[in-house]
Amino acid sequence: MNEGLTRREMLAGSAGMATTIFVGRSTIGAPTAKIESIDVISRQPYLYNGWPTLTRRKNGQLLVVCSGGREAHVCPFGRVEMIRSDNGGKTWSWPRILMDGAIDDRDAGVLETAKGSILVTTFTSLAFESTLRGAEQKKTRTGWSAEKLSRWIAARDRIPAEQRKEELGVWMIRSTDGGVTWSARYDCTVNSPHGPVQLSDGRVLYAGKELWHGKNRIGVSESADDGQSWRWLATIPTRPGDDHKNYHELHGIEAADGRLIVHIRNHNKSNSRETLQSESTDGGKTWSVPHAIGVWGLPSHLTRLKDGRLLMSYGHRRPPFGNQARISDDYGKTWSEPMTISGDGASGDLGYPSTVQLDNGSLVTVWYELLKGTSKAVLRQARWSLDG
Repeated sequence: MNEGLTRREMLAGSAGMATTIFVGRSTIGAPTAKIESIDVISRQPYLYNGWPTLTRRKNGQLLVVCSGGREAHVCPFGRVEMIRSDNGGKTWSWPRILMDGAIDDRDAGVLETAKGSILVTTFTSLAFESTLRGAEQKKTRTGWSAEKLSRWIAARDRIPAEQRKEELGVWMIRSTDGGVTWSARYDCTVNSPHGPVQLSDGRVLYAGKELWHGKNRIGVSESADDGQSWRWLATIPTRPGDDHKNYHELHGIEAADGRLIVHIRNHNKSNSRETLQSESTDGGKTWSVPHAIGVWGLPSHLTRLKDGRLLMSYGHRRPPFGNQARISDDYGKTWSEPMTISGDGASGDLGYPSTVQLDNGSLVTVWYELLKGTSKAVLRQARWSLDG
């Protein structure tokens, strides 16, 4: 998210019993990231592509979902798109539109469950209305031609104002045939950019935030029926001195020792714009108080590697602009120093990286980025490996 365009302002603004776990800061050096290639993989450079998630299916196919069809970082045109690769990210398909509602469809997450279902998540937003209102009132007319203003008004007025409010929600769609056909969208209780994760006990766990309705709780929901229905499981406590409304964009993982790790984008004064971490040792029923892990950057995506180590990848929105990754070899108790995946960014309008590991042990990371000299963000991909 562009740091000048606070997503926090567009989201509607509890603690339970906490598991007590001490986790230290970085104590080990980083392995070396050997970058094989960095490429643009989106095929419509005339459109803005944002906030992707990458996953790897059991058959080896890679899937990326994102908010595509956009005109800008905030606009009324967002839709959920998917691209596929059958050769480890060497080539990618043309995007397929999975969802295109009457208001802005934003961050998209994707997961293949243990049973082979594909779950795709998104949330809907009316943040563009304030931008448009300023243009209508001639407060922000720079770059607004008469044609652009007319187009945005037409997009907004596809449905009446009250119906637009009813369109706000946190959504999931599900496919049981490899992505050929998809269900209608349904409520999944919380949202986070990269969606839910599969647990070893068969449950699917979604660490996220309530949006638009409810108390904006931060916590986890679970599904015991392969993602078809969801129930709130537990609230993640608020650190003393923090406001839970300044916690955003969670992602979770199950470590090799069974503990659950959740990373949180923090915008409280203490450790602002750092990643905080919370843990559970009872299957997600209770969580530790979030704490700093010494990582400036956000939001984090967590991956468990074949050797049991955890990898976190995250955007770095100050020089050097780009994306970084860190390794934990002790189930998330400590994290290595950073590895640079990309460091050639032109601005902070980039990030949301997610990473998967291929059969040969190499890694693929996908993120979005507004490249220098352009006005439309693209999807970029690094193919790389760990040396150490």
